Amino acid sequence: MASKLLRAVILGPPGSGKGTVCERIAQNFGLQHLSSGHFLRENLKASTGFPRTLVQAEALDRICDVDLVVSLNIPFETLKDRLSRRWIHPSSGRVYNLDFNPPQVLGIDDITGEPLVQQEDDKPEAVAAKLRRYKDAAKPVIELYKSRGVLHQLSGTETNKIWPYVYTLFSNKITPIQSRAAY
Repeated sequence: MASKLLRAVILGPPGSGKGTVCERIAQNFGLQHLSSGHFLRENLKASTGFPRTLVQAEALDRICDVDLVVSLNIPFETLKDRLSRRWIHPSSGRVYNLDFNPPQVLGIDDITGEPLVQQEDDKPEAVAAKLRRYKDAAKPVIELYKSRGVLHQLSGTETNKIWPYVYTLFSNKITPIQSRAAY
């Protein structure tokens, strides 16, 4: 028996928790998580942060039909705080947050011991402009998926509180690997 391929997209502004949600989806449902960078190189199964614009959504349409779109709606102040406290390990893409996911040693990646960096656009002065750009670009993408009936918008300030709703949405489409949700 062939298993159905679920094509899902997680949308949300920078710092909304897309990566964390996708990791949990991959662990609980056995789906492959492809970030927007992977998207252009591999077959789509689950994508983070793509499509970001209507042009990209239309390009995605030419490749496959999207079964499920989850849009993470996080308050501006929460995003601003998260982004300005975010540090990244450049070669792996691992993300740390000084408030809720700090590295064991400040400024050092837990796995490699290499230095972490704060991206220029994660610095407080750049965050507001980045969030405005996202909102402007994402609005037509969200409207497109809403008109198709595949969009589910989830609001909150903590990934752990949003996750049960994401889990339920995916459970209605495919069977979880485990019989209960791994929180």
